[in-house]
Amino acid sequence: MKYPLLFFASLLLMIGSSAAQEISVHDPVMAREGEQYYLFSTGKGIAIWTSTDMKSWTRQAPVFAQAPRWAAEVVPDFGNHIWAPDIFYFKDQYYLYYSISSFAKNTSAIGLATSKTLNQASPEYGWTDHGIILQSVPGRDMWNAIDPNIILDEEGAAWMSFGSFWGGIKLVRLSEDLLSVRNGPEDWFTIARRPRTFELNERAPGDAAVEAPFIFKKNNFYYLFISFDLCCRGAESTYKIMVGRSEKIQGPYLDKEGNNLYNGGGSLLLEGNEDWFGLGHNSAYHFEGKDYLIFHGYDAHEGGKPKLLSRQIQWDDAGWPSIVY
Repeated sequence: MKYPLLFFASLLLMIGSSAAQEISVHDPVMAREGEQYYLFSTGKGIAIWTSTDMKSWTRQAPVFAQAPRWAAEVVPDFGNHIWAPDIFYFKDQYYLYYSISSFAKNTSAIGLATSKTLNQASPEYGWTDHGIILQSVPGRDMWNAIDPNIILDEEGAAWMSFGSFWGGIKLVRLSEDLLSVRNGPEDWFTIARRPRTFELNERAPGDAAVEAPFIFKKNNFYYLFISFDLCCRGAESTYKIMVGRSEKIQGPYLDKEGNNLYNGGGSLLLEGNEDWFGLGHNSAYHFEGKDYLIFHGYDAHEGGKPKLLSRQIQWDDAGWPSIVY
C-alpha cells in the first residue's frame, strides 16, 4: 500500500543549525544532490540535516511527520523513533530504506519510502511510503531485519545487506524495481557473523555482536564494513568498525589475514580511545574525488553523547582502507 506523506509548516520549528562536530546523531548516511549534502540518521520520523561543505549542518523537517501506518502492526508501542536509514539513488528517484524495531528484540521490519528529490523547497519533494520490504519475527527467524544498506553489483542487480546480532549479516537480492526482496535460494546469503553461545535462547540477541553492514565498491573489490560489540550505551559503548573484502558481492568476505567474516573474521579499522568510548555504524562515499567514512562516536568528554564524525579514507598499496584520525 502506498500513501503520500505530507509536511506541515509546524515542522519548520524543528529546524536549527550546528557545526558537524556538535550535531548528535546515530547511524548516519549521506547523499549529494546539486550543491547540497543530505544527512539522514536515526531519530523521530528519520532526522534530516543539510550542508554545503559536510561541516556545518542545518536541521530539516523529518521524513515522517507521523509514524508509518503499518509500524504499529510490527511494534505495537512504536513511537515514530525510526532507526538506521539508508539513502540510495536509482532511476531518477531516491529510495530511503529504514528500520522499525524494539530494542534488543528481532521484532523488526525494514520499510521503504521514495521521493523524486531531497530538496524540501522543490514542488517535487515528498515521500511515498511503500510499506514493509522485509520483516523478522521472534521465534521464527534467527536474523534481525534492521540496518539496511543497498548496492548494485557489476551486472546492475540491487542487493540489500542488513542484520544485527542473532545469526549475523544477511545479503538479499532485491526485485528490479527495488520494492521487494527476491526469495530464491540463490538470492539469500550470510556474509558475516560471530560465534554465538549455543545455549542462549533464540529469542534473545545473544552474544554475537555484529551489525550495521555497509558495502562499498572500490576498484576490484567489494568492501564490507561492519560494527562489532555494543552501541547505544553512552559511556558503556564499545563499538568498533571492522572490514573485509570480496571480489564477488555474495562473498566470501575475507580480512587482511585471510579469515572469513562468515566465521567471525574482520580487520579492525576504528575503535574507541581516550576521546571516544566507541565508534561505529558507518557509511562510505566517494565525493569530489575523495572517499569518506561517515560514522558516529560516543564522546568521552560529554558523557558518551553520540556525535557525527567524518574522515577521509586512505588506501594502502594492497588496497586496504585506513583512517587518518
